[in-house]
Amino acid sequence: MQRIIKNNQVIDETWHLLPKDTSLDGISNCDDLIVPLSLWRDHAHALKARDGGLGVWLDSDEEAEEIGEDVANFQVIALNFPAFTDGRSYSNARLLRDRYGFKGELRAIGDVLRDQLFYLHRCGFDAFAIRADKDPYEALEGLKDFSVTYQSSTDEPMPLFRRR
Repeated sequence: MQRIIKNNQVIDETWHLLPKDTSLDGISNCDDLIVPLSLWRDHAHALKARDGGLGVWLDSDEEAEEIGEDVANFQVIALNFPAFTDGRSYSNARLLRDRYGFKGELRAIGDVLRDQLFYLHRCGFDAFAIRADKDPYEALEGLKDFSVTYQSSTDEPMPLFRRR
């Protein structure tokens, strides 16, 4: 079982992340699922009628605007980082939190490493599925890398000079 970081602690994963090529056939009615954006687009009505929890995941080339009006339907939104060097999901996180008011779990998935956690948290992420070959307990320390921030962000809307 995979372990993730959520709300500053390591926990067992309870959600099922479905791959992009998943169809509606054979999907459990009661499991907690994170579905790809394409499945949500094609079958939103049927997915909302399920008994289990519902989440959606966006790849780095998919825009937050595509689900902006639907965020109230999701308990989890996962944003994929296909490579450490691909930062497009940072922008989607800010949009989901700041523009669309998403209050649920915002999870980073994919090539997520310790070095990113502090910055991901600043953009609104509160859950992290660390890359499988890395230790989530070691990665958890990345949230403590810095004690003071100068710029405003999702986690601290006022810049340092305004907080004085």
